[in-house]
Amino acid sequence: MALANNGSEAEATEQPEHSGVEQHSTKVLMLGALGVVYGDIGTSPIYAFREALVAASGSELTKREDILGVLSLIIWALTIIVTIKYVMFVLRADNRGEGGTLSLMALARATFQKRSALVLGIGMVGAALFYGDAVITPAISVLSAVEGMKVVTPAFDPYVVPLTLFILAILFSVQRFGTGGVAMIFGPITAFWFLAIGASGIVHIVDDPEVLLAINPYYIVHFLINSPGVAFVTVGAIFLAVTGAEALYADLGHFGRKPIVLAWLSIVFPCLLLNYAGQAAYVLAKGGEVGHPFFEMNEGWALIPMVVLATAATVIASQAVISGAFSLTRQAVQLNMLPRLEIQHTSERQSGQIYMPRVNFILAIVVMLLVVGFQQSSSLASAYGISVTGNMLVTTVLLFVIMTRIWKWPLSVAVALTALFAFIDFGFFISNIVKVFEGGWASLAVAFSVVLVMWTWVRGSRYLFEKTRRNEIPLDFLAGNLQKKKPQLVAGTAVFLTSDPMSAPTALMHSLKHYKVLHEQNVILSVVTAPQPVVPDSERVKMETINELFMRVTLTFGYMEQPNIPKALAICRKQGWKFDIMTTSFFLSRRSLKASPSSGMPVWQDRMFIGLARTAADATEYFQIPTGRVVEIGTQVAI
Repeated sequence: MALANNGSEAEATEQPEHSGVEQHSTKVLMLGALGVVYGDIGTSPIYAFREALVAASGSELTKREDILGVLSLIIWALTIIVTIKYVMFVLRADNRGEGGTLSLMALARATFQKRSALVLGIGMVGAALFYGDAVITPAISVLSAVEGMKVVTPAFDPYVVPLTLFILAILFSVQRFGTGGVAMIFGPITAFWFLAIGASGIVHIVDDPEVLLAINPYYIVHFLINSPGVAFVTVGAIFLAVTGAEALYADLGHFGRKPIVLAWLSIVFPCLLLNYAGQAAYVLAKGGEVGHPFFEMNEGWALIPMVVLATAATVIASQAVISGAFSLTRQAVQLNMLPRLEIQHTSERQSGQIYMPRVNFILAIVVMLLVVGFQQSSSLASAYGISVTGNMLVTTVLLFVIMTRIWKWPLSVAVALTALFAFIDFGFFISNIVKVFEGGWASLAVAFSVVLVMWTWVRGSRYLFEKTRRNEIPLDFLAGNLQKKKPQLVAGTAVFLTSDPMSAPTALMHSLKHYKVLHEQNVILSVVTAPQPVVPDSERVKMETINELFMRVTLTFGYMEQPNIPKALAICRKQGWKFDIMTTSFFLSRRSLKASPSSGMPVWQDRMFIGLARTAADATEYFQIPTGRVVEIGTQVAI
């Protein structure tokens, strides 16, 4: 069962950690965050500076002013978008410790009860765009690193794509061991990666120390004014340097805010700036020849180790968006934007560390298809920016709602900050949207597919709820009538599982309708999941007697516990409910959905919703109920 996290119950919190994170050492979590959160943005130096220079000059030698302008754009993009927007503001907008677009949506939606559909739609688009990023990042990151072998020897060219696919297959196969286990392996490697690229940058800054002057935004203005023909395209390429910022927020629930902020300010940000400055100095020292500066400036004995380290780092970079996709999918399930999917919790200390087999499989297939289809990282670069910039725009819009309606900031402050963020985000978005036909269609196709699935599930669930609600009977009303006029009673206990303990379960109503009998004891049972890993037996069961025929029971399980209904019901004996499992029958309602032209949805969408509904986990197996004691009563519902 997913944790309940409805938009109406969402609360804005500015707590730096949630309970699971507090049990960890901050230093250990910082190391883990390096491996999971910053892998994506940490490998951008491999291709971002090169792509920006190519956009600025083509294949010709790059002018000194253009190189300093590109470097200045990267410095200020990292400062404003990542350091100011995400680290200082967005990370504070957590939803009970969880981050991501849907967390912001849930918080904002709670403040617009009458216009929640609009906010829901904005969040849905943002989430879908994140999935577009989640499939591009592993493909371009690993492919760009493996391409570094061509700098060593051009003879390696035919093996780039096969080796990339092999590495990706290994990456997705280890996800089942959990984010925590992966982070403890990836963290030290990523820490060494940042130190290595920082040192590499320092070595070459001395080639032309004037690159340090690029911190002055004057060089940005000079570049944009004097190179208007290429500035627009260059800005789109510059954005490659900040991809990964949204994954930083989506992974908030894995490590908490404090370790993520400290890792960025103390290690990631300084090392990135040093490496970009070193690449700029190296290109200036070569007279403006672009080439592949990241690998070329590690000449001699350092080249092959750097290629190997870059390959390892890009594998880790993919982890940030993969784990972010898991978190985002779980939130979508909790918010009823997707059907319930299998969620495996991989840590007893943190609820955010999860593994989702089906999501992992789909991501793996799409990522590998992109590698095979595009073949080169430079081709994938065109597909990269659209989904990320769109997602960042959505985050900016939702953050404005949080600032004004939940944090209660003065409107002037919120407008000023939002205008700054929106101006930059929109500029990046416009410069990337022109790449649709060059490869950007790939990420948009993924995002469109996700929006279609979410929209179908939300719309179909609403129609199904409205249809079944017309036939619902309040449980207390039914129990009172049956107490006055009892039907034929049979020995034993009947347990009816339901998600709504206040209404008569469908299985109960159909049992009365068709069998014309009622058990001597009838239990209306609901199962809830607590926001803690383990629930003690003393808090497991809550019982409420309705009358001598009916009783309402609620079972509570921790998020790390596998629900076991028969075992939990045994605790009821201590509270006075005597029952024998061998004379107890469990009744489950199973709806058989049928497409109907009168549902309000097109028939194709009806069928898509029905297909999604069939993906829900089997209740008998999930709750570990003995199959010999289960009676499933099915009904056909036309939607």
